[in-house]
Amino acid sequence: VQLQASGGGLVQAGGSLRLSCAASGRIFSSHTVGWFRQGLGKEREFVASIRGSGYSPNYADSVKGRFTISRDNAENTVHLQMHSLKSEDTAVYYCAARANWKMPYDGWGQGTLVTVSS
Repeated sequence: VQLQASGGGLVQAGGSLRLSCAASGRIFSSHTVGWFRQGLGKEREFVASIRGSGYSPNYADSVKGRFTISRDNAENTVHLQMHSLKSEDTAVYYCAARANWKMPYDGWGQGTLVTVSS
């Protein structure tokens, strides 16, 4: 499965953005998809994930209550709705997928840059 993130941009603090992750591959619906981000000079960190069924989304503490992950398997797409954005959310956002919890995330594509101005 190969994935491509899009939807980034420049937004003021307190604003919202919706990121999309488009996947190719007929087994996408069975994969868990995760969003990750990497700020300038920082290590990549986990943001959110969602199982193939769409149930049991998981979020990093830093984004709980502000970000919502969802998926549309018919469209092979996963979205990350981001509200109440903060300057510390500024980063390149990536999506990736894995077949099960034992497997590493794979299918990393080019990320999309989110810049939050204060």
